[in-house]
Amino acid sequence: MAKRSIVPFGPQHPVLPEPVHLDLVLEDETVVGAIPSIGYIHRGLEKLVEKRDFKQYPYVAERICGICSCGHGLGYCMAVEEIMNIQVPERANYLRTIWVEMSRIHSHLLWLGLLADAMGFESLFMESWRLREKILDMFDETTGGRIIHSVNLVGGVQRDMDSTMLNDILHAIKDIESQLKPIISTFLQDYTVQSRLKGAGVLSREDAISLGAVGPMLRASGEPYDVRMLGYGAYKDLSVEPIISTDCDSYARCEVRLKELLQSFDLIREAIGKIPDGPISVPVKGNPAGEYFVRIEQPRGEAIYYVKANGTKYLDRFRLRTPTTSNIPPMVEMLKGCQLADVPILILTIDPCVSCTER
Repeated sequence: MAKRSIVPFGPQHPVLPEPVHLDLVLEDETVVGAIPSIGYIHRGLEKLVEKRDFKQYPYVAERICGICSCGHGLGYCMAVEEIMNIQVPERANYLRTIWVEMSRIHSHLLWLGLLADAMGFESLFMESWRLREKILDMFDETTGGRIIHSVNLVGGVQRDMDSTMLNDILHAIKDIESQLKPIISTFLQDYTVQSRLKGAGVLSREDAISLGAVGPMLRASGEPYDVRMLGYGAYKDLSVEPIISTDCDSYARCEVRLKELLQSFDLIREAIGKIPDGPISVPVKGNPAGEYFVRIEQPRGEAIYYVKANGTKYLDRFRLRTPTTSNIPPMVEMLKGCQLADVPILILTIDPCVSCTER
């Protein structure tokens, strides 16, 4: 008869780079249940909306997370713009889209390095983060910041890109893509990767939908849902197709993310080729009054931003539902039946961002 025990798995674990805490229910070495503990970190960022006026808050929203900071600023600004009926210039929409896709590349390369490190592939870890540095250099050139960019504002963006910058981006992504393609091919064909990830952490399409999975985790279970297809920003003019897999396992989640890297290169090239001339922001007069929900596709999946305004410069409420918040219930489900030794790798395949989740 199997012996049942509960093993704490959390922030002090040397393999796990994110402070997500789980109580793993084991029968011998097999996981039969996982109980997540949310709230290890709290920074009160949503409360600050009452202390910083609506034009200042984009700087706070970006600091929810350093990896997807540009998207958080964008989601907040889009919600306020909808409340105030502000028409953002098309050039600003294209610039926002280029930066958000650069953030997706940055995020996925960071994830690939962490996964490689956890699996013992030190050279892949260093190579992924070396290529990530090139993306951060592009951010530095175009926004003035490598991690926190502070370019989104209510009504548009603060910085423009001249033709030299746009050409530099095209050359940089061509260089990164040429070096990344053989890395992706080698990683996906590696025997160790396939033996550890294929058939592990299976999440069926039905479970993914019923448990609220989003982003690559949902698309790797065969559901073609991508918020970019709603056409916000410049996506209405770009060729966005959801990248899916029907294998539903941890290998499929890695494959979807790696293919999304290549898709982001194509979207950036297409956006630069279509970017119109014109202003990058419009004047904002008055204060917002009303409430609005906005959805955008962050690197880890759908993020929802809720803003409630009362007609003064200080908002009543700002609420963010992050992708990791949605992906924790399906993560708990997919851990059932796996071996204890596989837990760190399986958690990394959902690319958790606890900084976003606990704010």
